[in-house]
Amino acid sequence: MKFEFEEFETVEEVLLYLVTIAPMMKQVLTINVYKGYTFAMIPIAPLSGDPILMIYTKKTIEPGLLEFDISTQKYKKVTSLERADKSYFVVTSPKQNTLADQAIAQLQGKK
Repeated sequence: MKFEFEEFETVEEVLLYLVTIAPMMKQVLTINVYKGYTFAMIPIAPLSGDPILMIYTKKTIEPGLLEFDISTQKYKKVTSLERADKSYFVVTSPKQNTLADQAIAQLQGKK
């Protein structure tokens, strides 16, 4: 599998990027925390699924539901989806992620 990468300094930059590329009607997005990375993977060519873009930072955040305010570029942990003018992220922390393992190995091999 072929991966492309975009690295950011902060979690807020990753969230901002994801909000700007998400479909307008999508209010909840998923990101992962795995092996010291916070990331999302997006197929560049949706029909073939290859290559995949990994948008990441080497910072980690706590799993849960986050509310992100694009105007202030800040996030906070919440317990429910409360506002239509905010974007929400479900942060998961999988025990194993074979796709992420492949991407991380390729990323670390480039350095």
